[in-house]
Amino acid sequence: MTNIDLHNHVIPETVIQAIKREPEKFGTKIVEENGKRYFDNHGHIAELLPEFCEVDAKLAWMDRVKLDIAAISVGPPIFFYNLKPETGLEVARLANDGIAQMVAQHPDRLRGMAHLPMQDPDAAISELERVVREYGFKAVELATSIEGTSLADRKFRKVLKTIEQLGCFVFAHPYQCLAHGGMDAYYMHNFVGFPLDTTLMLAHLMFSGAMDDLKTLRILCAHGGGFMPYQIGRFMHGFNVRSEPKMNTQTSPEELFKRFYFDSLTHHPQATRHLIDMAGADHIVIGTDHPFDMGPDDPMAAIDAIPGLTASEREWICTLTAQLLLGEDRPARRNSL
Repeated sequence: MTNIDLHNHVIPETVIQAIKREPEKFGTKIVEENGKRYFDNHGHIAELLPEFCEVDAKLAWMDRVKLDIAAISVGPPIFFYNLKPETGLEVARLANDGIAQMVAQHPDRLRGMAHLPMQDPDAAISELERVVREYGFKAVELATSIEGTSLADRKFRKVLKTIEQLGCFVFAHPYQCLAHGGMDAYYMHNFVGFPLDTTLMLAHLMFSGAMDDLKTLRILCAHGGGFMPYQIGRFMHGFNVRSEPKMNTQTSPEELFKRFYFDSLTHHPQATRHLIDMAGADHIVIGTDHPFDMGPDDPMAAIDAIPGLTASEREWICTLTAQLLLGEDRPARRNSL
């Protein structure tokens, strides 16, 4: 069995060097102390671990935790959607070129996800077309909201349509939660805000009619889909008894929920069991969030701990679902669930 991780982050050296040259331009800086490098974003300090930018370090970690393949995407600290459009495009190109260079070192172990300058949808489309043409990327990482605007907003529809038309899938990762209240303490912007933003993204995509318009777009949600897999029944009930959810769509949340994909990063085996029961193992992949500290210490042990996991479910979660999303599937196995 090939173990494939679709939630794995990098900060390419191309971006790091650009920030070092012009920290004012990017609104952040790289600090070096005692032989280590740190990412300083307005006083928020994070160590630039070798696994963020060095392929050998990334592969050594993958070997330790028994992962065969990882699809790498930029970490949220360098989404940079707040920058001027021309700078956003510049950093997206640097990120994509850097990811492609990392993949080229070990194409048997790594896959690339595109980063797009979503503050300028036209530039995002041009950059997407470039990386698909030049590098053959099959995935696009997008934030669940863009500087306070839902991904379902009409201004982003043409970007999503282009992703759909090019046969890529979206990996949706939280960035800045649309709801801010009460999350300043205890790191709750991550514990509560990130899952909430994923849930809000899903709700807006469902109720806005966006998913009716994007009939074949595949969206992979980070962190087990936020709160949606647990609360989908509430959405279904509300759709049946209220008029508001039916203003822009007649498609039930139950039907739309079946179209989304989720990573396994729930941090609790019983929660992952529930996710499998709700979404199906053929819509779940391994997600590690590496090398951020919110990832599991042993991702494969987390899979092993899922109650009642069958051999077929394990194969879909570890291998087959990711292969389907990446276009590397084995068609004969599609009906094996």
